[in-house]
Amino acid sequence: MQARLQLSTVAPDAVEALRGVSRYLRQSGLDQRLMELVFTRVSQINGCTFCLDMHLRELRRLGETNDRLDHVAAWRESPLFDAREKAAFAWAEALTHLAATHAPDDVYEQVRAVFSDKELADLTVAIAQINSWNRLMVGFRVPPGVRV
Repeated sequence: MQARLQLSTVAPDAVEALRGVSRYLRQSGLDQRLMELVFTRVSQINGCTFCLDMHLRELRRLGETNDRLDHVAAWRESPLFDAREKAAFAWAEALTHLAATHAPDDVYEQVRAVFSDKELADLTVAIAQINSWNRLMVGFRVPPGVRV
């Protein structure tokens, strides 16, 4: 499959702006493995092969187990994720399906109980960021492994 459009060629400033948010998130203090798990779950929901490939590779590099990676899609039923990870997944799903969920209070309270204000803000930015990347990569049909 060939990409519909080479985003970095057509809109390099937009790509750089998105990369700037990614740099911020990497230095934010939010746990990298948790962010990558959230990026994986959101990318599963959005059907983004490009992002799934990238984030699963990064999780493996960070030492994540195959068992946990296999359970991401069924995190609610899995005993392999802790309360903080499950809250992050719930928040990520609520924001990714925003039109249907409207970010419900119970999910907000769940995530609020286990994240500081700063962590919650950064997690929410991370969720917005991966949704942006997913929409770009799926929309332009960018295949896995291509440099964007």
